[in-house]
Amino acid sequence: MIQLPERSGCQERNKMIRKIFKMKVYPGMEKEYEERHQALWPEMKQMIHAYGGRNYTIALDPETDVLYAQIEIEDEKKWSSSTEDPINRKWWDYMADLMETNPDNSPVCVELEEVFHLD
Repeated sequence: MIQLPERSGCQERNKMIRKIFKMKVYPGMEKEYEERHQALWPEMKQMIHAYGGRNYTIALDPETDVLYAQIEIEDEKKWSSSTEDPINRKWWDYMADLMETNPDNSPVCVELEEVFHLD
């Protein structure tokens, strides 16, 4: 039997929180959505990292136009505060013509419950 070392307090503090959610792109806008993300602004990448976001993935179900996203974050409060960042707001405005949005142009997001994960 292999015995794994116990986690130290430092390792526990660095544990990331995985957020999984879905959004919806308008029919016919899938290619433009992908192109805009392939050319993600450097300042948007920096903003995501500054608020503790890492390993961000978005996938499209072409049959339903539903986008499934996963991001790892350091801290819920820190990540939530990114909604007020002017760069984030500018990105929402830029993407609003491609997807379902709220009145402030933030994407309509439905959080999903993780039922399985394997590292």
